Amino acid sequence: MNLLKKIVIVEDDLFLQDFYKMFFKKIGGEIVILENADEILQIINSGNIDLIIMDINLRNTFLHSQRVDGIKFSRYIKEKFPHLHIPIILITAYPISNSGKNLLEDSLADDYLVKPITDYNKLVDKINKLVL
Repeated sequence: MNLLKKIVIVEDDLFLQDFYKMFFKKIGGEIVILENADEILQIINSGNIDLIIMDINLRNTFLHSQRVDGIKFSRYIKEKFPHLHIPIILITAYPISNSGKNLLEDSLADDYLVKPITDYNKLVDKINKLVL
């Protein structure tokens, strides 16, 4: 499978960054890995992002001089750039109740996954659903 898409991944855990590099090397697609979401705005303005995968816990991400998490940053992207229709998948280590309904409502994200990611097919299915 070759997605041939540009995917931005915001993850500050080095182990997970390596996982994403190997994962997307296998399935295809161009990836950009960021340790914090601050740089996303520059990438969005340059265009051609097909998907954002963002950890909920962003330790070093600031928006207008305020520290924000992935939930707030996802909402900001969706509200500031609605015309671009960039899908966002949030990644969390926390158990999600109500099938993630509150998480998706708060963040305006398109989907989420709970880590550790052990079902690679589930991640592929979510990506395909959003970008193909």
